Amino acid sequence: MAEPLLIMRHGEAGAGSPDPDRRLTERGEREAARMGAWLAARHDLDLSRLRLLSSPYRRARQTAEWVAEALGVTVETLPLITPDDPPQAVVDWLLGQADDRPLLLVSHMPLVGALTGLLVDGRADRGLGFPTAAIAELAAEVRAAGCARLIRVTTPADIT
Repeated sequence: MAEPLLIMRHGEAGAGSPDPDRRLTERGEREAARMGAWLAARHDLDLSRLRLLSSPYRRARQTAEWVAEALGVTVETLPLITPDDPPQAVVDWLLGQADDRPLLLVSHMPLVGALTGLLVDGRADRGLGFPTAAIAELAAEVRAAGCARLIRVTTPADIT
């Protein structure tokens, strides 16, 4: 079994233009910090070995930095996980990566929903709706289309 794959939507972002420069709101920062603290408190994931990748868009990078700070890991930028990138390209990238450590992708709607749908159901058009800062946890023998099982989706509102 490959290590868990976590897919996270960025925290709440403010309006603005151009889209790649939109920033997290104060609420978005709280959401990201809450999810980072929740992950850091988990003992069922080997997060010391976590590989954390973010979209290059500012709001995703900010979210990833909050999570990275809580976990004591660094953030890598992955240019192919912006909002309108094709989910199949991400799956192709995943298949080229070692799956011997947990992986967290911080990205955007509609990509996070479509990617989750593609990995679980083999169809990008049946993706999940992701509230801001939500994390979907997937398990798979192979990180390929239709090969993953959705373990859970956790939102900031789920954490007490």
